[in-house]
Amino acid sequence: MRKQQRIKKNKDFQHVFQKGKSMANRQFVIYAVKQEGQSEFRVGLSVSKKIGNAVTRNRIKRLIREAIHELKDRLPVGIDLVVIARKPTAEMSLEEVKSSLQHVIKKLPGLSKP
Repeated sequence: MRKQQRIKKNKDFQHVFQKGKSMANRQFVIYAVKQEGQSEFRVGLSVSKKIGNAVTRNRIKRLIREAIHELKDRLPVGIDLVVIARKPTAEMSLEEVKSSLQHVIKKLPGLSKP
């Protein structure tokens, strides 16, 4: 993911949490909000220390980024997503992460790509 596609600032995360819609499954919670006038989607990642040590958390973030990269054609333009990983993601492979993210994103109301 390019730098323009990442959410880094706390105020951006808070905006998504407060104004966005959420959907979850056993592995992920995803918050999404539409941003008018934005030319591409942006993604923020949150992986808690409860999930594992730094190596495990960084591995999960790499897997999520790669899955988002592979799913980018299915994501609508002009939205901000915050992906929160849950405990079961620590033992998942790339394909499992990808299918789980795809499942949750598909369930998000009003954000499916036409």
